[in-house]
Amino acid sequence: MKMKRMFLNFLKSYKELLTPSKVCFMLLGLGISSFGVYNIHQQTNITEGGVIGMILLLNHWTGISPSILSPVLDILCYGFAFQFLGGNFIKVSIVSTLSLAGFFKLWEQFPPILPNLTNYPLAAALIGGMFVGIGVGLVVRQGGSSGGDDALALAISKSTRCRIARAYLATDITVLLFSLSYIPMNRIAYSLVTVTVSSFLIDFVQNVSRKGKRDAVKEIQEEACELYEDILESEEY
Repeated sequence: MKMKRMFLNFLKSYKELLTPSKVCFMLLGLGISSFGVYNIHQQTNITEGGVIGMILLLNHWTGISPSILSPVLDILCYGFAFQFLGGNFIKVSIVSTLSLAGFFKLWEQFPPILPNLTNYPLAAALIGGMFVGIGVGLVVRQGGSSGGDDALALAISKSTRCRIARAYLATDITVLLFSLSYIPMNRIAYSLVTVTVSSFLIDFVQNVSRKGKRDAVKEIQEEACELYEDILESEEY
């Protein structure tokens, strides 16, 4: 009887956290981001940062399916982020993790739908970054994450009080350095483009409802200018 009551309370808490509207937007975001990773990133050797980049890295070296790697890496990141983000965030994110693994499994049943952009790396980087940025942004906007890297970036942002775009870039660049083990330097340069695009789009989609669209775009442009100025200064140095 006690177990039944606990189970019913558990289901009730999930119903309150996951409204039909939230679930629809989360599934839409997960579908968009995973579609881009499968059809663009995996086909063109342009990687992402965070957990997605680690999935592509481990998939390349081990051959393990992303549908298996995704939940394993997510659980590790959730364990770290729990103290900063709380139980409700983790509950929602677990649903996202399982759904993302399901989407990867679904796309693997079909050949790539989009044209192979291997010979057009800049286009692949920009389009791939848009898929991931818009998709993940929709999920984060609903109070969850599309994977452990979102939880990790949000935890870093909350603990250091930095903009989430900068937290994403910090984790992304770390993964890109590891990715040099199988991706040539020129492809990593394009990967930096895609993680920059996706990071700022996540930030934009997450915050656009909280302030005027023009102000949100202006802030993202200013952040982008600051980032590239830092890069140029470091190169000159």
